[in-house]
Amino acid sequence: MSPERIGFALLLIGPLLLVGKAIRLQVPLAQKLFLPSSIIAGLLALLVGPDLFGVVAEWLGTDRFREAGLFGEDVFAVWEELPGLLISVVFATLFLGSRIPHVRQIGRMAGPQLSLGITLGAGQYVIGILLGILVLAPVFGMNPMAGALIEIGFEGGHGTAAGLGETFEELGFPEGEDLALGLATIGILSGVLVGVALINWAARTGRSELLAEDAKAPASTQRGVYDKEDRRAAAQLTVRPASIEPLALHVGIVVLAVLLGQAALSGLQALEQALWVDTVELFEHVPLFPLAMIGGVVLQVLIDRFDPTGIVDRGMMLRIQGLALDVLIVTALATLSLQAIVEHLGPFLILAGAGVAWNVAAFLLFARRMIPEWWFERGIGDLGQSMGVTATGVLLMRIADSESRTPALPAFGYKQLGFEPFLGGGLITAGSLPLIAQFGPVPFLIGMTVLLAIALVAGLGYFGRKEADPALLELQET
Repeated sequence: MSPERIGFALLLIGPLLLVGKAIRLQVPLAQKLFLPSSIIAGLLALLVGPDLFGVVAEWLGTDRFREAGLFGEDVFAVWEELPGLLISVVFATLFLGSRIPHVRQIGRMAGPQLSLGITLGAGQYVIGILLGILVLAPVFGMNPMAGALIEIGFEGGHGTAAGLGETFEELGFPEGEDLALGLATIGILSGVLVGVALINWAARTGRSELLAEDAKAPASTQRGVYDKEDRRAAAQLTVRPASIEPLALHVGIVVLAVLLGQAALSGLQALEQALWVDTVELFEHVPLFPLAMIGGVVLQVLIDRFDPTGIVDRGMMLRIQGLALDVLIVTALATLSLQAIVEHLGPFLILAGAGVAWNVAAFLLFARRMIPEWWFERGIGDLGQSMGVTATGVLLMRIADSESRTPALPAFGYKQLGFEPFLGGGLITAGSLPLIAQFGPVPFLIGMTVLLAIALVAGLGYFGRKEADPALLELQET
């Protein structure tokens, strides 16, 4: 494939994102669902792909669009490769630019939410694998790895689902990627719908002390824009452009984090080959992105230790992360195989229904019993993340606490330091597929059940029994 065709495939993503943003600005339904422009753009590309536009064209007498849709095979081939590459960029930037706080500080604020988050994530595995063993495998003949799809799709989101595409393929479960991407879409939609419904329920019943009877997001939030008086800088210049372009500096740091992750992964694979030869192959199928995240943490620790100038700007890292995630979502949805979902529609609906039911039930049962203060405003973020992505959780917290008068957002951020390295795309998520493939679903089910029990004991028996911290109960001034 020529460089011109590759470049053209990349350039097409820009107009798609612009059209997606225009729809978000103009279509009330897209605003009420808080659909990101990248998801709208990806769904538009899916409409003109081989499984929709291509099928319709075939019915009308031409099969030229059946293989790759309106955009053609070259564009489709480039787009298929991008999610697996960009997910490492997304995870490498998770902690870059943020000082790693002291463990005691993290535990004080984030301990209750970490317990709730692990309960939600581990429970998704327990529910999913039980369904896989009892229903999906014996009734539908599904691969036992199907039990991991709820956590991969819901907690991990589109990026994780797409990033595991090669792992699905290598382990003989290629349709798993499409099912996980479908579940991720269901998760985001249900996360927003259920989350907003719960916020209104909390306002009516007094579960939240902050929400008014008519609690709702402002019009600017629904349209996805900032009012002029609320606009702020996207990032800060920490170096002078005459010496090096600040964006280039930050991209270089991200690339270094990814390379550190690749070196760590290669070393682990070599160690595994030396110790177990061919009897166990776990790291052989682990993707790069969780190790890229670890590479980012290592770099940030070194930056905290040796850089007194604060040369790495968190805002710039978020912009790099956001760009990578937008392109990732567009291309992942554009290349989603609807045929795989249709062929496994029964298992797909069972997993989606079970995932939504577990998340909502766990939130209502455990959040108030695990989080001593501001349980609703803080817990709603974990619910949003467990059903969609981190941005969904932040969105729901912003609606529930629009003026940031509670510690919900900082506690949620600290929680990610103990959560993201393992669940929601971390080491456990990445290792779940090869572990199930190597040892079967039962040992992994036992491990996740133990993890779920530990999270419940810590949340209900320790954090939930502690008295509310007066400092956290006081409304914050900013």
